[in-house]
Amino acid sequence: MTTVRRAVLTLPAAPLGPDNPLPALRAPAGAGAHAVDARTLAGLPRDMARGIGRAPLRSLLPAPVRDGYGRERTPTDIDTIVIENDRLRVTVLPGLGGRIHSLLHKPTGRELLYRNPVFQPAAFALNGAWFSGGIEWNIGATGHTTLSCSPLHAATVRAPDGGPMLRLWEWERLRDLPFQVDLWLPEGSDFLYVGVRIRNPHERVAPVYWWSNTAVPEDRRVLAPADAAWQHGYDGGLHRVSVPSTGDGVDRTYPLNSPHAADWFYDLPEERRRWIAALAPDGSGLVQTSTGPLRGRKLFVWGTGRGGRRWQEWLTEPGTPGYAEIQAGLARTQLEHLELAGGEEFSWLEAYGPLAADPATALGDDWAAARADVEQRLAVALPGAAVDAAHTAWREGAADTAPEEVLAVGSGWGALEVLRGELELPGTPFSESTLGPEQRPWRELLRTGVLPPPSPGAAPGAPLVAAPWRDMLETARADPSTEYHLGIAQWHAGDRAQAVRSWERGLKQAKERWPLLHCLAVADEEDGHPERATDRFVEAFEDYTERAESGGRTDFGEGPGGEVRAAAVGAALGREAVVALLADGRADRARKLWSRLPEGVRGSGAFRLLEIRILLAEGGAEAARAVFDEGFEVADLREGAEILGELWARLTDEPLPDAYEFRMRPS
Repeated sequence: MTTVRRAVLTLPAAPLGPDNPLPALRAPAGAGAHAVDARTLAGLPRDMARGIGRAPLRSLLPAPVRDGYGRERTPTDIDTIVIENDRLRVTVLPGLGGRIHSLLHKPTGRELLYRNPVFQPAAFALNGAWFSGGIEWNIGATGHTTLSCSPLHAATVRAPDGGPMLRLWEWERLRDLPFQVDLWLPEGSDFLYVGVRIRNPHERVAPVYWWSNTAVPEDRRVLAPADAAWQHGYDGGLHRVSVPSTGDGVDRTYPLNSPHAADWFYDLPEERRRWIAALAPDGSGLVQTSTGPLRGRKLFVWGTGRGGRRWQEWLTEPGTPGYAEIQAGLARTQLEHLELAGGEEFSWLEAYGPLAADPATALGDDWAAARADVEQRLAVALPGAAVDAAHTAWREGAADTAPEEVLAVGSGWGALEVLRGELELPGTPFSESTLGPEQRPWRELLRTGVLPPPSPGAAPGAPLVAAPWRDMLETARADPSTEYHLGIAQWHAGDRAQAVRSWERGLKQAKERWPLLHCLAVADEEDGHPERATDRFVEAFEDYTERAESGGRTDFGEGPGGEVRAAAVGAALGREAVVALLADGRADRARKLWSRLPEGVRGSGAFRLLEIRILLAEGGAEAARAVFDEGFEVADLREGAEILGELWARLTDEPLPDAYEFRMRPS
């Protein structure tokens, strides 16, 4: 019998810490890692170029940046949900984006995934915190979802065969779309079935992105039904190349044959079955297949270079073997987005399970024969017609079924949107009981037309930016809090001039000035006024710090949690101000401001990095080198960041030490 039960997993884990308290007004910091240069874009197929240019994010609003984590790990209990039959045991992390942590094949005792032995956040998600390993569900925009380390709603539901099924669901805030992921194990099945649905409950067309990413050990061969792929690296190119060799005689279907990090988006013919497999030297491994709508397949490799090796170490504990990722998505590449009409949905079914191929053939030099062997064995293990039938049975008989036992609770944002839009979303209830402190002011705005101001000295609440909320803010009673949130919504809509006017109006009345000053500083920075932006960043920091030092500190709640959140504001404002001062050539002011920060903040890796930049601007190369020699770690170092190498090169011609080598592209 298939069972679904709660359990607890204990892992060495670094706490997530508080979210960044400043609104995410800028474009995603890691967007450059997924960019395509203009010359390459002009030469792509027209439909692909349209998909790449469709609805790029101007900011991360309304999602928060998650950068409060560190790198000190302690044993931590993590809530899990286990789905199990007599063939497979599936461990799901509902509080961490619904990640599948483990997929164990019980008859052989084999783990089919790369299972990270630690929980270590790193800055790879669109909004920061992300972790490696398992199977993740990415929705929103190109990159790892903003929900990577967030809780999802979870409950049991009846599967199409009458057994228990696990439903995960949430409201994705970048695109304002609800989605669900249903996982079940038919009795006696070697395959985990995953039904996915994305709905557009609005009247407008919505841009849609989805990729299911599966981490597998990197000592595998990756096979897919394709003779060509679109290769994307960290140099901004996107080129169609042959598979398995790109023309240099090296078989790139073995991850360890690539020297640098790269994406290989397989160009699957329309008529071919959708699948991708990762096989060990003995021919055994994991296969993923799906119904037709999930058309894309991809291999991601870290590469064997120093940068790729260092990132792999960064994401786990020393001595852990490396991994690659096999992925499946709605478009040919992760750089594209599709359009979903108002009132419509995308749905498909995925299946994950073990596969045993003939190693002499599947791992041999004859690519056509290798693919054919895997495809034939997959057809026996799980016929394509069975996958299509399972999708039909799920979509028609289970996708709308109401949840039974609630196992985990996500955010209250979906409940708020359901209230506002009076939406009916069968199968994915967003209960009013999930509304929390972040949603309460907005619930009051919806009910009364007035956004309640925060209590005296309290920090601004979480923003909302969709057009209906912007309309309500425009007619609400004007006060500094309302003007702050209205400006954020206008900024998100692209009306930057009006956003600035709203923030300036609010500033005239505000007692707590730093939130509005920060927004105006970012606007000046984006509009090409660096000197004025710097002055406002500094003024925002001083306004907050002076209140804190005079005993009028912003109220972030009682107890240690409030103190941590309060410290996060000072650190975030200080970091912005120091960076701006250095960029504007004011190293002396940067030094003074940096010195005012608490010792614990100055000792963190991000601020040791700023110290190096200050020392270099002051002409203190020897002292800057000493900071490198002492050692430091920037916990929220972004994917593709090259700042450590650039600073080192200003100090010496010596090779960059391995501890600081995070560069992911060829020199």
